[in-house]
Amino acid sequence: MSWDTGQHGAPGLSRGTLQKSASMYTEIQQEHSDSGSILTHPDYIDGNPDLIKPKKLLNPVKASKSHQELHRELLMNHKRGLSVDSKPELQRVLEHRRRNQVLRQKKEEEEAKKLQSPFEKELLKRHQRLDQLEKEQEKQEDHAPEFIKVKENLRRTSTVTGEEKAA
Repeated sequence: MSWDTGQHGAPGLSRGTLQKSASMYTEIQQEHSDSGSILTHPDYIDGNPDLIKPKKLLNPVKASKSHQELHRELLMNHKRGLSVDSKPELQRVLEHRRRNQVLRQKKEEEEAKKLQSPFEKELLKRHQRLDQLEKEQEKQEDHAPEFIKVKENLRRTSTVTGEEKAA
């Protein structure tokens, strides 16, 4: 292939032939775009007074005050360069309230511990020990054989019926 002959495009076609086909293509495109543009223009642009001009319907969501305020706030944050949090405002408020509530409870517990007298502390320790002992006894009873449990139940019922007869 020789660069001097002007054959840059398709082999076997001269440069002039390619230019003619390209210019014909653009003319066809212009004709199609002109005919298409006539069909796309609506009739009410002509200014015919007999036609009723369409009005754009209002979107009730966009017309609401809360949506407008939210949109305004987002625009202001965007102008300031603040990033929008990924969490919604309600979720952030609820988390803030939960966090404050937990902190308040911890402070109240610490104050209650500070205000406890040594007597109250000792009572609390004894109460905890009794709870542990009761739990251990329940565990031991659960591991006991079935006939021992039945025997204990029989003793309880026999003493109750004996007391009822005496009364």
